[in-house]
Amino acid sequence: MSDACGCGGEEPRAGEAAEEHEPEALWQVSEIRFAAVAAALLLAGYGAGWVGAGDLVGLVLKAAALAVAGWTFVPSTVRRLAKGRIGVGTLMTIAAVGAVLLGEVGEAAMLAVLYTIAEGLEEYSVARTRRGLRALLDLVPDQARVLRDGTERTVDPAELVVGDTLVVRPGERLATDGRIASGHTSLDTSAITGESVPVEAGPGNEVFAGSINGTGVLEVTVTSTAADNSLARIVSIVEAEQSRKGAGQRLADKIAKPLVPGVMIAAALIAALGALFGDPLMWIERALVVLVAASPCALAISVPVTVVAAIGAASKHGTLVKGGAALEAMGRVKTVALDKTGTLTRNRPAVIETAPAPGHTAEQVLAVAAALEERSEHPLARAILAAAPAPQRAEHVEAVTGAGLTGTLNGRSVRLGRPGWIEADPLAGDVKRMQHAGATAVLVEDDGALLGAIAVRDELRPEAGEVVASLRGAGYRVVMLTGDNHATATTLAAQAGIDPGDVHAELRPEDKSRIVGQLREHGPVAMVGDGVNDAPALATADLGIAMGAMGTDVAIETADVALMGEDLRHLPQVLGHARRSRVIMWQSVGLSLAIIIGLMPLALFGILGLAAVVLVHEVAEVVVIGNGIRAGRTRRLGLAPGGPATAAPRERAGATA
Repeated sequence: MSDACGCGGEEPRAGEAAEEHEPEALWQVSEIRFAAVAAALLLAGYGAGWVGAGDLVGLVLKAAALAVAGWTFVPSTVRRLAKGRIGVGTLMTIAAVGAVLLGEVGEAAMLAVLYTIAEGLEEYSVARTRRGLRALLDLVPDQARVLRDGTERTVDPAELVVGDTLVVRPGERLATDGRIASGHTSLDTSAITGESVPVEAGPGNEVFAGSINGTGVLEVTVTSTAADNSLARIVSIVEAEQSRKGAGQRLADKIAKPLVPGVMIAAALIAALGALFGDPLMWIERALVVLVAASPCALAISVPVTVVAAIGAASKHGTLVKGGAALEAMGRVKTVALDKTGTLTRNRPAVIETAPAPGHTAEQVLAVAAALEERSEHPLARAILAAAPAPQRAEHVEAVTGAGLTGTLNGRSVRLGRPGWIEADPLAGDVKRMQHAGATAVLVEDDGALLGAIAVRDELRPEAGEVVASLRGAGYRVVMLTGDNHATATTLAAQAGIDPGDVHAELRPEDKSRIVGQLREHGPVAMVGDGVNDAPALATADLGIAMGAMGTDVAIETADVALMGEDLRHLPQVLGHARRSRVIMWQSVGLSLAIIIGLMPLALFGILGLAAVVLVHEVAEVVVIGNGIRAGRTRRLGLAPGGPATAAPRERAGATA
């Protein structure tokens, strides 16, 4: 896999662990250990002067700190430079050399330590992402049952071939993609499509690897090998897109590409031409001063200081930002693509309406339904039980595959199931209206008489409308992407305030990734999701944002940013924070470049000497650091002015409604 996102395509850094020995803790990252040792040596170097140990001791300790920290990037920078490749490492190397030439060894060591810490954090992010990718393949069972020559055998999923007949029992995951040859079931496809409610499936329906079989035994004709199934394609998309991101350069790299060679050529020309037409020693010295004047000390530190401050501030408000590249990307976002299930909604279906038949009450309908569902773990059952009073328990309850439940209650025969299995008259109009509103409608029958209909739907988060309004008010285009059906998606999008033309439904993971790619043609895109099915889109987007508290591990690991809490209002807050931080970053970069541009001619004509150049650089660094620290200030959770100041407590997924 490629280097860390945004690291500018650096060669493997010193001590980089092999993929099979990836760090699981921050301290295990070699760059972080090098930085810690270098920082200790640097502090000891400054402390030596304070305790009267002598300047030589302090100088040796500072030089040792520079050597330790520089070892993590200087050798690779030199190798890259030999190949004609220039990046932020080149900038930092020149800054360190320039500081040493001026006798500022401590300053050189400090810059090297900061850069090493930044590189270590990026390496840690890469390792976490790789571990997260492996979680995708964990959805495939270790073994699969297959019918061959009329005999049922247990094989490794890798041995499956197209045309095999896969036998899937209730509660088992599918080992690969296929088409149902026989059997009916309710299929939990949330890992693939993101739908919160299991879907009914029967002969002829396509099924996907990682889906969980419900109550029926299935025979599935294999249509994809384990190496080419839906989950394998997700992994392929994620790896390809993260490789694309890794090849992109950070802000400092882009500036370094033309700046560094230009400065080096200018210094060489000054020394050469001066030696030809004047005093060689004087012009070589001026060339050295020009090189030092152009050494990007303030520029090199401007981005890391802002990034550290901004990311630290975001973390205090429950947002994990994975490095400077993610922060920069977040500040450029123009379009926000939102997954529906678990992001705009709570991924907790709830009863939104009960329509009793003439002569009956809603309480009677819910009571009978709850009696049948009392022992069920189906998401619809949990919604009905949460809406009903303390239920009785029906007896002799049996599941009818693909239809519903039957049982007896107080000696009467009762049923609950889908329209068609139970006749909807005289509630056909109500059932049609429920389904048009994107709800799942179930009918309840008592002794052959229709009691009523219940509508269940995964509702929007209470703050969803405010969040969408806030995002649109800030100039973002808001798009919904979902694997759910068009009716549900359109209804909920209208409630949230999303334009109908920006709603995309019935999407598989690769479809989400494709649409995100199309949106990127009109500007940087942030994808917000919470499930495995969102991983390709999170990776394809310029910025992937995971709903951390409710999301799967792979979504969090694939994303660049994770909202650790469950309140969606953190989204506009962190996007606004990133925009502000990016402005601060550009202010510091602009000041740094202005100083370089201003100092070079002054050094060239001898107006400023080495001491003056050093002083200006030191002042510039102080100003840049002070400006960057401003990115550490954040506002309390809120939307537009006058909006709520704090987030209301949120229930966790699966809690009682």
